[in-house]
Amino acid sequence: MHNLQPAINDQKKFSNIELKEISPIRKLIIRGKSREFISAVGRAINILLPTEANTSSSNGEITTIWLSPDEWLIFSNTIDDKDFNQIEEKLIQNICKTKLGAVIDVTDQFVMINLSGNKIFDLFQTGSPFNFNEFRNKKGATTQTLLAKIDVIIQNKDQNDANLFVRRSFSRHLFSWMSDSASRL
Repeated sequence: MHNLQPAINDQKKFSNIELKEISPIRKLIIRGKSREFISAVGRAINILLPTEANTSSSNGEITTIWLSPDEWLIFSNTIDDKDFNQIEEKLIQNICKTKLGAVIDVTDQFVMINLSGNKIFDLFQTGSPFNFNEFRNKKGATTQTLLAKIDVIIQNKDQNDANLFVRRSFSRHLFSWMSDSASRL
């Protein structure tokens, strides 16, 4: 059973940044290496997995983020749990049962926070060693980095819109840190 309760249950709005948890959003990690694996995923969920490092792809229903050469994060773009259950079942049938790879539900593990506004990358810069200068202009770009000494995955949705994934156990602390830092920008 999934813990679809919000981890943060808060939303902050500052003059240049808005922070809010997007919940409940289902999330999966898929792992596999072969061409057959990539083809099976494409057939099952009607999306091409990004094969270039630090990129993402979306088809309206779901978004996939490249995490490593054999690992991707898939998450729902809507809150409709029934549709995502069908996607998960198709992946299990086409990937796990054919022994091409693995499908792991990480809905309870990761919290998704959406950040919007013209200072979001300035906020990231204050607590991360990653250089966001080029990243901010690449729609669909992703990175795995540290923010306030916490592992995060960041997806650049658009010029002033980004999704951040953080482990549930660190989510409140990171949200508090981001709120405090955003209030000073």
